Amino acid sequence: MKLVVIVCTFFLAFSCNTEKKQRYEIASKPAVKIEQTHPGKKLMKVHCYICHDATTAEDKRLAPPMEAVKRRYAMGSDTKEQFISNIKNFIKHPTKDNAIMFGAVSRFGVMSKMAYPESVIEKIGDYMYDNELEKPDWFEAHYQKKHGKQK
Repeated sequence: MKLVVIVCTFFLAFSCNTEKKQRYEIASKPAVKIEQTHPGKKLMKVHCYICHDATTAEDKRLAPPMEAVKRRYAMGSDTKEQFISNIKNFIKHPTKDNAIMFGAVSRFGVMSKMAYPESVIEKIGDYMYDNELEKPDWFEAHYQKKHGKQK
């Protein structure tokens, strides 16, 4: 019996793996930053910047820059919804009587009627309201000269 106990002890002592087991951890993936562009920004660049591009020289412009449009429509709007509604109203019915940018109409004439779906106009208006728009270098001085400290 002593022999069996000695053999079992010997067997157990040398058969057990005393090395520490290596742990494998799955490294978490680094966060991937996905920069999503507001759909209104893309639509504005495609549909509006044809005439309202901020990079066009002042003497070669077909229409005021979008920043000017935003500021003027913001003056007559208390809410984002009203801002979008006012822009939508003019785009759907561009007439001299419906215009609020009198200086732009004097210089460039009334905007041509554009057949944009309401959803496109709403996305553009939503983007305009919430975001800073590109403006020409000369714009601030021009705006202050024409409008002063008006809000």
